[in-house]
Amino acid sequence: MRLKLHWQIFIALCLGILFGMLGRAAGFENFIIEKVYILGIIFLRALRMVIVPLIVASIISGVTGIGSAENFGRLSLKTFTYYIVTSLLAILTGLVFINLLHPGIGAHLGLHEIPGDLQGNVQKLGDTLLGIIPTNPFRSMVDGKILPTIFFSLLFGFFISKAPKPYNRQLTDFFQGFFEVMMRLTHFIILFTPVGVFAIIAKIIASTGIDVFIPLGGYMVAVVAALSFHAFITLPLLLYFIGGVSPRAMFRAMSAALLTAFSTSSSSATLPLTMSSMENNAGVSNKISSFVLPLGATINMDGTALYECVAAIFIAQVYGVDLSFGQQFIVVLTALLASIGAAGIPMAGFVMMAIILKAVGLPMEGLGLILSVDRILDMMRTSVNVWSDSCGTAIIAKSEGETELKVVK
Repeated sequence: MRLKLHWQIFIALCLGILFGMLGRAAGFENFIIEKVYILGIIFLRALRMVIVPLIVASIISGVTGIGSAENFGRLSLKTFTYYIVTSLLAILTGLVFINLLHPGIGAHLGLHEIPGDLQGNVQKLGDTLLGIIPTNPFRSMVDGKILPTIFFSLLFGFFISKAPKPYNRQLTDFFQGFFEVMMRLTHFIILFTPVGVFAIIAKIIASTGIDVFIPLGGYMVAVVAALSFHAFITLPLLLYFIGGVSPRAMFRAMSAALLTAFSTSSSSATLPLTMSSMENNAGVSNKISSFVLPLGATINMDGTALYECVAAIFIAQVYGVDLSFGQQFIVVLTALLASIGAAGIPMAGFVMMAIILKAVGLPMEGLGLILSVDRILDMMRTSVNVWSDSCGTAIIAKSEGETELKVVK
């Protein structure tokens, strides 16, 4: 009997860790990094190939399926309210854990090299909100800029419903057919997920080993504890009491997507599998998933927001800077805004960290303190990002009266 996808991914994950450790111990880590990882690159490129057309097709078909402007406005309000509330809850959770554990006080850590293009990235991030409105939507799609692509797709889908007959019907059928083709292509790529996960994890372990994690153990404990609290307590409580959804059934339905998010560190690359899992395993309609999930993969970054808050205060503790309540409030607010602007790609949250450090006057070189362990934490916070998107989609689907959900309690 063929193993279910999430078990295939889990086995590939374990084998990748084992292979990476053996390769590093035997001295052929370069072979893994240079040769084996090519399989991971091919898998990631295939996923990224379908992201933009899938987002365009899914959002436009989803908006046209919503119907009236009243339905569109109601669904938008629910979606953005959920994203803002859960991001704030995640940040406040991180704030509590970092102030309880104080991992940076008394820590003596050597600085690591800072990415050379970090300052340039920070200067560009100031235009994030303005850049949501594209001057050329096709250029945004070519460049892979997701926020302006989503903005244009939302407007285009909405005004298809306002177009006169027969054009509105023709365009609706076209984009629905486009979406069906993209989902079939996506399902084909998903079949190769275990191979990609094996190569990616093997490369990560072969590159970093486990020695780099020891000096920053306290910081990692704070981040992991806060992420775990948000993922296993806060979000399940919202699922159970607000959505009437079983957290255990929901977790089983999303296990393949969560494992893929963990291994790729990219909520955008995981989006095709997230949508497939929500529709096929959780029973959420395409109308809801195609609207809520692409937005979530771009602007709902609970794990990233939590991590940014914890990391900023940890850096302050290492430098002996006692942040006041007002400064910590600035960290919370900036982490919320920065998480919205963070791209759904590996280490995007690390780049956004620079905004927060500048906002509270901390030295930029502090980023070097956490660089060595960022990758493993990036994998964890990406899983939380995708888990939050999934929970929000189920809650919103239940609130819209969907009765075919497979994850109700």
